[in-house]
Amino acid sequence: MDQFFDRETLLTLGSMVAAGVSFVAVVLPLVAREQKRAHYQDMIARKRRDIFEQSVAELARRPQASKTSAPNAKQSIAAMFKVRKTVGSLADDLRMQLMQAGYRSQSAPLTYFIMRIVLPLIFIVLAMMVMGSMKKEVHDGMKFLVIVSVAGFGFLLPRILLKNTIVKRQTEINLRFPDALDMMLVCVQGGLSIEASINRIAEEVSEHSAMLAEELGLLGAELGLLNNRRQAFQDFSKRVGSGAAKSFATAMIQAEQYGTGISTALRTMADESRDIRMAEAERKAASLPPKLTVPMILFFLPALFVVILGPAGIRAATASAGG
Repeated sequence: MDQFFDRETLLTLGSMVAAGVSFVAVVLPLVAREQKRAHYQDMIARKRRDIFEQSVAELARRPQASKTSAPNAKQSIAAMFKVRKTVGSLADDLRMQLMQAGYRSQSAPLTYFIMRIVLPLIFIVLAMMVMGSMKKEVHDGMKFLVIVSVAGFGFLLPRILLKNTIVKRQTEINLRFPDALDMMLVCVQGGLSIEASINRIAEEVSEHSAMLAEELGLLGAELGLLNNRRQAFQDFSKRVGSGAAKSFATAMIQAEQYGTGISTALRTMADESRDIRMAEAERKAASLPPKLTVPMILFFLPALFVVILGPAGIRAATASAGG
């Protein structure tokens, strides 16, 4: 048995394992990079197809809209229009929040509403099963309180998760956005148009920040296919929802409206975004000591007291036992 596990065999097996691990460590990032690039290209192709189909549908609806006559019963129709407008504004707000979280599917709002209905029912059933399996009888008032609590938690859970996803997405985009603006400035100063610069930077940052690449790719597709460039920048700021994206959209709109240099606006935006990022880092660093107070009291100080007072306690116990 020992001849199969001598030193040379173990060295050979260890070398094989190390070579396999090194190969996986080198190949997996390349495969993930190609997958991110392929996902980005597919997303841009779908966005271009959607914009084209939307433009064709709008052109097809224009003759029909011109032929429609004025409806009767103006007061009732106005009331219905107000209701539809209110519901439509709420639906638009929800869809915009879902887009800020990265959920662009047409069925995303329906899935969100289904989750807000189904999760309370699931939590109620689980709570009743847990209370029914308890040996001690639970009071009716306590049962009602538990059921109401878990139902409210299930109803609010999708909203909490959506808000958390939006915050994480905006934080990552704000972290990478100043570097993207610097690269965009280099492309613009090199002679590329703003559309070509955005598309180029979207391809470059797709390996490091898929979220920012996705948003920039959508912006580039809209700038290349839509006639209203102002609307394209406004849609970009609404989809991202962060302060850096809104400032960038405002600067680009004003640069095209008043004829100022795009490179100057990009340089100013990059400096401001970098200052904002540094200020956020300083704020987090300043808030760290108060956050560490409770963990230090609960975990560090008891261990420190044990290390300092432990030997003295052992010596005192040994002396008293010897005496």
